[in-house]
Amino acid sequence: MKISNTRENLLATNADLAGSSFTNVNLRGTTFADVNLSQSEFTDINFSGAKFTNVNLTAVEIRDCDLNGFRIEGIPVFDLMRVYEEKGNAG
Repeated sequence: MKISNTRENLLATNADLAGSSFTNVNLRGTTFADVNLSQSEFTDINFSGAKFTNVNLTAVEIRDCDLNGFRIEGIPVFDLMRVYEEKGNAG
């Protein structure tokens, strides 16, 4: 599935969207629950306030995206990135 230049709200539940491409899309406040997004690409996306619960993000590429307020399993993505970077620098 290819989604581009979209500003509508999106709610995805119990879906297989593996290999999808999202470009220039506003996913602000979007909810993904029980969704397979493996091997998908996100470019120039506004993820502000997006919530991902039980989502497969294996091999996902995220480029040039606003991650402010974006949560995965209730945890802010910025916190996940900070912990990942701290572990990488501690090694």
